[in-house]
Amino acid sequence: RHNLKYFDKMRCLRKRSAVSFLGILVVCLLFMNLYIEDGYVLEGDKQLIRETATHQLNPERYVHSFKDLSNFSGSINISYRYLAGTPLPRKRYLTIGLSSVKRKKGNYLLETIKSIFEQSSYEELKEIAVVVQLADFDSAWCEGMVQDISQKFAHHIIAGRLIVIHVPEDYYPVLDGLKRNYNDPEDRVKFRSKQNVDYAFLLNFCANLSDYYVMLEDDVRCSKNFLTAVKKVVTSREGSYWVTLEFSKLGYIGKLYHSHDLPRLAHFLLMFYQEMPCDWLLIHFRGLLAQKEVIRFKPSLFQHMGYYSSYKGAENKLKDDDFEEESFDIPDNPPANLHTNMNVFENYEASKAYSSIDEYFWGKAPSTGDFYGIVFEKPTKISKIKVVTGTEDRQNDILHHGALEVGEKIVGSKKGRQCTTYLRLGEFKNGNFEITDVEHKVLFDINCMRILVTKSQKEWLIIRSISVWTSQTPNQ
Repeated sequence: RHNLKYFDKMRCLRKRSAVSFLGILVVCLLFMNLYIEDGYVLEGDKQLIRETATHQLNPERYVHSFKDLSNFSGSINISYRYLAGTPLPRKRYLTIGLSSVKRKKGNYLLETIKSIFEQSSYEELKEIAVVVQLADFDSAWCEGMVQDISQKFAHHIIAGRLIVIHVPEDYYPVLDGLKRNYNDPEDRVKFRSKQNVDYAFLLNFCANLSDYYVMLEDDVRCSKNFLTAVKKVVTSREGSYWVTLEFSKLGYIGKLYHSHDLPRLAHFLLMFYQEMPCDWLLIHFRGLLAQKEVIRFKPSLFQHMGYYSSYKGAENKLKDDDFEEESFDIPDNPPANLHTNMNVFENYEASKAYSSIDEYFWGKAPSTGDFYGIVFEKPTKISKIKVVTGTEDRQNDILHHGALEVGEKIVGSKKGRQCTTYLRLGEFKNGNFEITDVEHKVLFDINCMRILVTKSQKEWLIIRSISVWTSQTPNQ
């Protein structure tokens, strides 16, 4: 009898705990929903905010609940003012978003817009839309900027590829008296908090304009034909999951998103607008949607050109040393199986060299006859090959003695396929190899390619990148 009473008491406690938990969960969801419907979430989940504020948010803990919150997929109810241009008549491939405020020193917005259009071909211009948000509350400055933009870029506005918008101050949340995380001064907290809201409003506006969206700052120079490079990268990532692709290593420059993620990102920035700078929030957003690692491409497509910051006109000399302005050409790197007989160090596996992502293959000291092999899924016409070994901080981990060969006539099973015949195209020099006009030097369609170690070395080997450019696809 005593045991029965004990188990009854335990059942009651479990029921009460379950009811209490469900009650708290429902209240929390309703609480979040009310704030989202108002357009801002001034206080969300306390634990989530606390962990975010310390820059220690655990993505795996929140990813499922964050992805499933349907409230985040709806647009925020804001009345935008069109200062120049009209709603787009059709959906584009890429929207480029710029948010700009009055600077105490210098103004680079017009140069940034000019670079976007000048570095794009006529065909590329058909696939882009540029949205400029003038986010300053000084109406005289906004009017002056609209006049300058309208005069210099009238034909782009008429063609429907340039829009200038503004959000009235009434739509902004509280920007004074915010908590001073990281011991930032009050004016700094206000500046970065407003910037988060500016970006949220811009993302919200651009959500349905195109398939993809890239954010630039208002003091950026673009690489030639950057859209073509972006499209090539996106195509190469088909079938793989990603949230953010990065085409610059600086700030909020060159970050690419699927447009369907923009409403959720806008809500996220509004929810935590006063917690931390925007670029930190973007790292958390990516993690919450289960992209753990940075996916950044080199060379960079966008370069910071401003000398004075929009915050108090402070000097900002940051430059992206991976930026290349002219003749940017991303390799094709056709689908292939990669393998090596070298002793691989930790997780620096073979696949990391055959990619434009900022990763590499790292093997322990190779011996004569060791190889890194590439077996293409289809016979391929190749126009150019480039291989780079070593890194800036490990300049001696290069291939000191090696050759590059291409092969034909595949034999073996799917996992163990290899070519029976190889043709040597040349030797490595100072750890690097590059050859052009391959299709004129090789008379067969290439099935395989391999990097062959021709002399043992004590140093380890880093293959930093393998780049393959194709010509026409051979008839199958």
